[in-house]
Amino acid sequence: MTEKALRLGTRRSKLAMAQSGQVADAVSQVTGRPVELVEITTYGDVSREHLAQIGGTGVFVAALREALARGEVDFAVHSLKDLPTTQPDELVVAAIPVREDPRDVIIARDTLKLADLPRGARIGTGSPRRMAQLNAYARSHGMDIETVPIRGNVDTRIGYVTKGDLDAVVLAAAGLNRVGRSDEVTDFLSVDTVLPAPGQGALAVETTADNADLIAALAQLDDPFTRAAVTAERSLLAALEAGCSAPVGALADLLVDGQTVKEMRLRGVVGTTDGSTLVQLSTTGPVPETHEAATALGRELATEMLAQGAAGLMGERAL
Repeated sequence: MTEKALRLGTRRSKLAMAQSGQVADAVSQVTGRPVELVEITTYGDVSREHLAQIGGTGVFVAALREALARGEVDFAVHSLKDLPTTQPDELVVAAIPVREDPRDVIIARDTLKLADLPRGARIGTGSPRRMAQLNAYARSHGMDIETVPIRGNVDTRIGYVTKGDLDAVVLAAAGLNRVGRSDEVTDFLSVDTVLPAPGQGALAVETTADNADLIAALAQLDDPFTRAAVTAERSLLAALEAGCSAPVGALADLLVDGQTVKEMRLRGVVGTTDGSTLVQLSTTGPVPETHEAATALGRELATEMLAQGAAGLMGERAL
């Protein structure tokens, strides 16, 4: 007798289906049970407003969490950068698998790189974080660009370039890798140019806190280094009291000497969307071995950033 299939709640977008499919395969391997995808439409999928207007935080997550709470699905897969920084008591992130490439990338006409874009180039992105850093980069390199707010899935965004409406669009490398379209990238943006969103490239596998057996099974997919890094990044975001649509970038990476992991470096940035003012700082310390240590790393850097005026650069503070 075959065991009952586990139900995995996922958004309907091509990217969400691709990354959920990858997690489903991995869960099937560790549990020996079939996994079926249950497609759920979220508010963020149907709203045509820009993410910064609808609050950003949690708009792709709430419907999945409600399905979990009602017992319609056994677990859910989220893009970690979409998760609000406060975790509900009744749910647990049982696994954060190995992170994909966290960088942002550009897909530009004529295979142009960022530095080669012509004067007045129009670059599409729905992210205030990307706008702030791209505009700051342009200012410091004597470039003249215009950042244009856009929304839509991967196809829609790339379509703005192929149809000639925009010179370039900015996307996450991880998403393009997961849907098999990384060959269309014309420039990988160094994290020294554009720091990614906190948690970018990482997935969160969430289930109910009372499902001990499933939590134990899913935990086999967890990558402790990825978990420590994204915990530090999200702690920075939370301490800045900013939602995921705020112009905050953060990346924790491991400093490796040969085969040995030496330390973790956490970098953070916040800026005005026109790029005229950025607060960008970093800190380095031992690799956090506990949730508390990773959280402390993020909080300490946020405190330094706030002391340098970060609060005034974020527009409306998230409540």
